[in-house]
Amino acid sequence: MNELLENKVAVITGAGRGIGRVIAEQFVADGAVVYANDISEFEIPGAKTICFDVTDSNALKAGLMQVYKAEGRIDCVVNNAAIIQNQKLGMVTKPLLEKMFAVNVFAVIDMIQIASRLMARTGGGCFVNMASITGVVGSPGQVAYSSTKGAVITITKSAAKELAPMNIRVNAVAPGIVKTERFEELYEASGDKIKERIEKIAIGRLGTPQDIANAVAFLASDRASYISGQILGVDGCATI
Repeated sequence: MNELLENKVAVITGAGRGIGRVIAEQFVADGAVVYANDISEFEIPGAKTICFDVTDSNALKAGLMQVYKAEGRIDCVVNNAAIIQNQKLGMVTKPLLEKMFAVNVFAVIDMIQIASRLMARTGGGCFVNMASITGVVGSPGQVAYSSTKGAVITITKSAAKELAPMNIRVNAVAPGIVKTERFEELYEASGDKIKERIEKIAIGRLGTPQDIANAVAFLASDRASYISGQILGVDGCATI
């Protein structure tokens, strides 16, 4: 029986820790040839690592060309790299917005522009972008972050329509509250508020990085070959 992503060449950004790392590990387990990216050196068993800053267009292009020259194709890109800094609306500054949009939005567009050209040479491919529940329903204290994730959602839909004729699919995963190291920090800072949000999750538990990785792997696989332009909520039924 073939593995879900057998021999697919995948580039996963922001894979040094957290959800991105678990996605990379799942892709390895599913048989993909994984190039895991982050800004600093790291290791993932079974994966090859490529270190560059996703906001550096030249470095991003060089990283993708490195993969393309080594493997002859790129089948999937997971745009997971992102930063989050929560601020109340009145405290949001222009430098903060510029920093978050540079990583969470502009780098995603840059990646899709460059990688899609390479995919088109070899018959197609797919992108899975990391959105968020906050980009769907908004969140107090997260105006900057939710704005970037709302942008990722519209990028996903528009790119899917534009790239479909080249057999390139574009989808996004919108996680709810996921128990990561970042979540632990937020919980310690605002325990009661986090408890209230958890109580609104119909399935009754927090998401895990593995829940997200499973969804991303499915969207990257041939089983999702007729799915594009979709925003898959992985939130425990928290948004309906």
